[in-house]
Amino acid sequence: MPKNAKKPQASPDLSVDIGPLKLKNPVLAASGVFGYGLELQGFCPPEALGAVITKGLSLTPWPGNPGPRIVESGFGLINAIGLENVGLDAFLENSLGPLKRAGAVVGANVLGRSPEDYVELTSRLAQSQVDFIELNVSCPNLRHPGGLSFGSDPKLLASITKDCVKAAGDKPIVTKLPPLVTDIVALAKIAEDNGATAVSLINSLPALSIDLDTRRANLAVGPGGLSGPPIKPLALRQVALCARALSIPVIGLGGIMDYRDALEFIVAGATAVQIGTGILVDPGLPIRLIGDVYHWLGENGLADLGQIRGSLKL
Repeated sequence: MPKNAKKPQASPDLSVDIGPLKLKNPVLAASGVFGYGLELQGFCPPEALGAVITKGLSLTPWPGNPGPRIVESGFGLINAIGLENVGLDAFLENSLGPLKRAGAVVGANVLGRSPEDYVELTSRLAQSQVDFIELNVSCPNLRHPGGLSFGSDPKLLASITKDCVKAAGDKPIVTKLPPLVTDIVALAKIAEDNGATAVSLINSLPALSIDLDTRRANLAVGPGGLSGPPIKPLALRQVALCARALSIPVIGLGGIMDYRDALEFIVAGATAVQIGTGILVDPGLPIRLIGDVYHWLGENGLADLGQIRGSLKL
C-alpha cells in the first residue's frame, strides 16, 4: 500500500475531468482501433468507456494505402493504413446517432491535407452531438502536407489550434501531438496558449520493417507508424514532461496493455489514457482495465486517481 494511503470512505471514484467534460472513468478508446464506435460493441460497449474517439475523419472518404498495411515488429505493430475512412457525412449519418443513443461520450478525430480542412471539419462537428474534437496533427502516415508536418511546425500548430478552437464553439478541443520533436513541451504550450482544452500524446512513431529475403519493405508504401509496448517508455517521458509544464489536462497513450501500464501514465501526470494497439490484441481489454484500476485503488486505500496523479518522484 502506498505510504500515507488511507482506506476510502466509499467505493473509489474513477471519474475524471477534461475541461468541461466529466468522464465516468479515465479509459478512452484511441482513434483508429475502435472503428466508429459500434464495430466492437459486442466485446466492449462504447458507453462503458470514459469516451470513444472515432477513427480519423476527413471531409470526404479516403481509400487509404494499398496492402499490406500492417506488420508485427517485435512486440509492437507498424501500420500504414493511410487514414482510410468513410468521411464526415457517412459518420454523421450512420454512426453518431446510435453511439449517442447508447450513452457513449464521443470524440471525433479529424485530419486533413490543409489547415482549412481541419477548420471546416471542426465547424461542422460543432453543430453535431459529438462531445469533443481531437485534432490529429501528428500522424506519420499522412504524406506532406499534413500529419507530422502540421504538428511539428509551431506556426501551423498555433494557427490550426486557434482557428479550430474558434470554430468549435463550446466543444472542447484536444490537440494530438507528434512524438519525435526537439521540444515536446514547447509544442504542448503552443496548443495550450491557443485554446486547446487538453493535449493527447503520443502518436505512433515513424518506423520501417524490412524483409531480408526480398530486400523490400514489409509494408506496401514503405515506412509506417510503430505502436504498442515498444513506444511506452518514450510516451511516459513525454507525458511526464508535459504534465509538469501545462495547466490543461494531458491524455496519455502508447503501449498500454494492462492496468499497471495505465496507472503508470496517471503517476506520470496524465488525467486520462487512451488504449490503442491493446484493443487489437484483446477487444475486451478496456473493460477489464477499468475494473482492474477500480480494484487496485480500493486495495490500496485510495479514493480516486487524484491521489496518485503526477506523484512521480524524479
